Amino acid sequence: MAAPGRVLNCEDFSMFQEVLKGMRTIDDRIVHALNTTVPTVSFSGKVDATQTCKELYKSLMEAHLSRDKAIKSCITETSAVLGKLREERAKDSDNLSITKQLRKEQTKLKLMQSELNVEEVVNDRSLKVFNERCRIHYTPPKIK
Repeated sequence: MAAPGRVLNCEDFSMFQEVLKGMRTIDDRIVHALNTTVPTVSFSGKVDATQTCKELYKSLMEAHLSRDKAIKSCITETSAVLGKLREERAKDSDNLSITKQLRKEQTKLKLMQSELNVEEVVNDRSLKVFNERCRIHYTPPKIK
C-alpha cells in the first residue's frame, strides 16, 4: 500500500506526507516516462506504442488506487482516534491535555482530508498528460 520499503505512518503527518511524496513518483515523472517510451511519428515502427501506453496506464492506475487507499486508511485511523478522544473529553472535560490532543488530531484529520484534494489534482494532471501522448495508441477502458 505504501511506497516500496516504506510503511505509511498515520500518526506523524510529516512522515505521512513524505511517504505520499515517494508514492507520487510515477506521476511526477509521467512526462519523462512518456517521452522516453512512446515514440514520435518518425520512430513509431521501432516500439509497440500501444503496449507501452497500456502498461504505463496500468501502472498509473495501480499507483492512484494505492495512494487513495492509503490516504483513506489513515483518515479512518485518525477518525477512530478522534472518536476515542471525544469520549475521554466527555468523561473528563477539565483535562487540558485531552483537549489539546483532540485539537491536534482534528488538525491532522483536516490535513489528511486535504491530501485527497491534492491527490485528485495530481491524478487529473497525470491522466491529462497521458491522454495527450497516448490517445492515438491506446484508449483506456471507461471507468464506471
